[in-house]
Formats: sequence, structure tokens, C-alpha cells
Amino acid sequence: MGNYDIRSKIGLRIKELRAERDVSQEDFANFIGMSRSYFGEIETGKRNVAVINLEKIVKGLGVTFEEFFDSDLFSGE
Repeated sequence: MGNYDIRSKIGLRIKELRAERDVSQEDFANFIGMSRSYFGEIETGKRNVAVINLEKIVKGLGVTFEEFFDSDLFSGE
């Protein structure tokens, strides 16, 4: 994946998992009780996500933290 920073990698992983579930940013943000604009900034890597909010997102996606981070995005470079 190269030069992406951790915020971008987390955002890409969220987007990937959300897309697999065929749910819009707005619907997902509402589902987990987060504003769409805040969630959108997390997903695009523009915002540093707090761990408590990452937990909401991961739970909302129906995966464990282990499953969330089990991606080539997070493998060593």
C-alpha cells in the first residue's frame, strides 16, 4: 500500500468493510450514533479517530478488532 499514513489506512479499511455491507456513509453513521460529516472525515483519513469511536465503528461493522486489522493495509512495508 506504500505511503498511506495510519489515518488513511484505517479510513480505507472502514470504507472497504462498509462497502461490503452495501450501506451508505450516512446510514452507517446514523446506525452507530455518529454524525455523517465526522464519520466521513474518519473514512477519508482527514480526522484522527479516537479509540472509543473506532470501537463504535468496528462493532457497527460486526467485526472484531482482530478482523478489522487483518488486512494487507496494516502489514509491514
